[in-house]
Amino acid sequence: MADIFTSTLEKAAKQNIVPAKTLDAREWFREESKTIRATPNKILSEKSLHFTNSPFIGRMYMFTYDPKTKEDLPYYDTFPMIFMIEKYSDGFLGINLHYLPHILRAKLMDALYRLSNNRKYDASTKLKLSYDILKSASRYKYIRPCVKRYLLSHMHSRFVEIDASKWDIALFLPLERFKKAGKNKIWAESRRMI
Repeated sequence: MADIFTSTLEKAAKQNIVPAKTLDAREWFREESKTIRATPNKILSEKSLHFTNSPFIGRMYMFTYDPKTKEDLPYYDTFPMIFMIEKYSDGFLGINLHYLPHILRAKLMDALYRLSNNRKYDASTKLKLSYDILKSASRYKYIRPCVKRYLLSHMHSRFVEIDASKWDIALFLPLERFKKAGKNKIWAESRRMI
């Protein structure tokens, strides 16, 4: 049985829609993803997805997380969806797209597509990311509330790598799992930060 991403890709292929190639295609996938019922448990149980312990900068990942300083945080996401920016010996820096409301996720993603290493939008595609590039360009202003530091010792799952052909599907899936505050409050604060 196909995972939720593959079944959406198959539906698009029947309509001759190719992932990420055009703004119309990206919009189709984003609208379609709003109809998909998904949970972190469902994603983590999908046998056909790519799980790894060795992530790469510029790729999209999902994972379960329990922050070390959660008592001090006003809120946090226990199932981040990130693009990895930097790696450290004990963790990594990532852009967690869940901290943005859907419309701003789409705007940020459209800007990030300009940083892709190729236009194939397949397993070979990644973003050419660095924190310095992102913070210096105004088109990436939406990352401000999304940049988070993660410790490997506080991860509770392996990384689920999301292939570039599936980025626009993942973008709108209702997978954010915020603690200590609701998404509307968090998204309002993100808008203020931007």
